[in-house]
Amino acid sequence: MSGYTIALAQMNPALGDLERNLALHEEAVEEAIGRGARLLICPELSLTGYFLKDIVSSVALPLTSPILGRLRDLSRRIDLVIGLIEESPEHLFYNAALYLSRGEIRHVHRKVYLPTYGIFDEQRYLAEGSRIRTFQADIGRSAILICEDMWHPAAAYVASLDGMGILISPSASPGRGGLEEGRTFANAQAWETINRAYAQLFTCYVLYANRVGYEDGACFWGGSEMIAPSGEPVAKAEYLSEAILVAEIDSAEVRRARMMNPLLRDERLDVTLRELERVKREGIR
Repeated sequence: MSGYTIALAQMNPALGDLERNLALHEEAVEEAIGRGARLLICPELSLTGYFLKDIVSSVALPLTSPILGRLRDLSRRIDLVIGLIEESPEHLFYNAALYLSRGEIRHVHRKVYLPTYGIFDEQRYLAEGSRIRTFQADIGRSAILICEDMWHPAAAYVASLDGMGILISPSASPGRGGLEEGRTFANAQAWETINRAYAQLFTCYVLYANRVGYEDGACFWGGSEMIAPSGEPVAKAEYLSEAILVAEIDSAEVRRARMMNPLLRDERLDVTLRELERVKREGIR
């Protein structure tokens, strides 16, 4: 794989309305395919909306759900990343993202870090994920980290050591920090800093798909973007409006970045593990 065309769906899902949101995914698939994309990445909880609270159990889907069957069928035409509440066989509920390809679920990531501060209350309603894994996709060795996962560098670090060349981040980020003149929300600027830093530090592509729209009084700001391993933007969507952002990435850029900056080669995993064990014993200061 060298050049590979990707679409980020900056959509506005309706809270709790699975059928309406499924239709949004179907529309996005048609547009993405029409524009030559081979992978469509949707935001966090794209099938359900975000502030679910007490309706979590009513919109949760097992991986055998007919709704997911319809999306698996769509993935025969284009690879998909979609967000949902996954219900496990033990009836635990997870904020999850699925990678669908050729009619199959290729990978499931359950959100590891559940924000429970400010306007966020995920840990009250959801179970924590406990794994960070990469997987092989046509685009290359990939990892999915959902929104808050990206604010914990250890998650991206583990994925990097596990072979990540593509970091996919579905997000539902409400604007915080107030609007500055000529700019967007302060936390949008923080997100852009994180995306560029991770791309450079881990010499990988960062594909960030954020939602838009208003829900429960919160404004989701959009600004989805693709960042090259150099830290330079490949493409960026507008703030605050729905869009399908389409651009091409090139796997040769990962190779070039790792030749110029052999950070992964020089990583001292033995030192990291030893020092983490020490901190675990002594406690975080």
